[in-house]
Formats: sequence, structure tokens, C-alpha cells
Amino acid sequence: MSRIGKRPVALPSGVTASVSGQSVEVKGPKGTRSFTVTDDVTLTVENDAINIAPRGLSKRARQQWGMSRSMVQNLVTGVSTGFKKELEIQGVGYRAQMQGNTLKLALGYSHDVNFEVPEGVTVTAPKQTEIVVEGIDQQLVGQVAANIREWRAPEPYKGKGIRYKGEFIFRKEGKKK
Repeated sequence: MSRIGKRPVALPSGVTASVSGQSVEVKGPKGTRSFTVTDDVTLTVENDAINIAPRGLSKRARQQWGMSRSMVQNLVTGVSTGFKKELEIQGVGYRAQMQGNTLKLALGYSHDVNFEVPEGVTVTAPKQTEIVVEGIDQQLVGQVAANIREWRAPEPYKGKGIRYKGEFIFRKEGKKK
């Protein structure tokens, strides 16, 4: 039995869900998201909650059960509160600023990096050394944050680069004489 799949997905106030066949559409104050589950599970909406149940006891049905419940939970969380990733920049002269729909990054290269923000996420730079990525799609928010971090990942000697807020960077000792 899936411990994750057994629990129903509660719908907070202001969030509505509709099931048609194998797809669920969730509407909330931040927007609308939908997800289509596989034929191995069934979806039902009752008592302000979405229930997911497997069709049969095959290994694939049990795998899809927990995964589908997690995906539906992410839809509900996204349209009600949204997702957020915070990045911090460390290094002398490293900074970020927003110009329209473009994130301008000065990361020690001979040129500034212009990162075009994709549709569906909002990127803000409250300080020169902080970047906040927000949106209703957890996968897209995480991917955009990873793409920004990829421009200058933190290095292990001085810790310079772009890191997630609270991320621990394993530091190495420099060479000795």
C-alpha cells in the first residue's frame, strides 16, 4: 500500500478542482493548472478533497498511485500558494539586476550574462546579491533556478558563485607550500 497515495489531497478555500476522465484541472487564486494521470489510477473529488486510487494491484499501478497523488498535490499547492526558489550570489563584483524581462548577471566574465526569463515564472532581484524565482509550476521554477545557477556554480575553494539559499558548499583547502 502506498503511504503517500492513501492520503487524500485537501483543497484549501478558494481552490476548486474538476475531474474529467483521467485529467484533473485545479483553479485557484494564482492561476489554473491541469494534469493527466495514467490509466493505472482513478481520480475522484469529494468533500473538498481529491482521492486517488489504483486500478488493480500491479506494480505499475502502485507506482503511479503515489506519483499521481504527489503531482496533484503540487498542482493544488501551486495555484494556492505558489513555489519559490531563492538564490544568493557570492563573489567580489558578482551582482544581478532585472531589466524588463531580462536578468542581467555580472559574474566575472568579460561580458554580462543576459538571461531571458521564460513565461510562467517571475524573477526578481531584491538586492544585488539575491535572486528570487517564483511561479505556480514547481518543475519550471526549479528548472529556471537551476539554469541561472548553471552560469556560475559555486566553486569549492572560495565559495564564489550562485548558490541556493541555505545550500552548503563543501570547502577544500588550497595547496600548501
